[in-house]
Amino acid sequence: MTTSSTADYAFVQTRIGPFTTIVDGDGAVLASGWTGDPETLRGLIHPSLRPADLRPRDSLGEVTDAVGAYHEGDIAAIDDIPVRQRSGEFLMHAWDILRKVPAGAPVTYTEFAALSGRPDATRAAANACARNAAALFVPCHRVTRIGGALGGFRWGLYAKRWLLAHEEE
Repeated sequence: MTTSSTADYAFVQTRIGPFTTIVDGDGAVLASGWTGDPETLRGLIHPSLRPADLRPRDSLGEVTDAVGAYHEGDIAAIDDIPVRQRSGEFLMHAWDILRKVPAGAPVTYTEFAALSGRPDATRAAANACARNAAALFVPCHRVTRIGGALGGFRWGLYAKRWLLAHEEE
């Protein structure tokens, strides 16, 4: 995808507010989160993937279906949705690792750093969470501070708390 492309987006009303997903022409998630403003999300996309234009859709097919199913209790519905993000080697690897953290089994930033192959790089692991544009599909909400404190979350601690509790049910 080039920066002169058009990407599609759609909203889903969820139990914790509006959720917007932006997908590329192949249907891979470029960005997503609990916002009704697709421009906010577009700004999170790596410049080499960032679409020049956004086109609203009523549905993004299986992506929209997965978001709805997840919020209604099928927490595995998001697992096979393709995601496309770009950054340095460590961040891309860390995002792949995040997709393997099981729902209902959050890890600490320290554990996430170790899982990512850099046990002394807790700050880098936290940075991977902070720079993740594809919330939910790359479940950075599953990473907490030592002792279970929530830490930060771009979409708010209420959303992170709800997501973690939802995945424990």
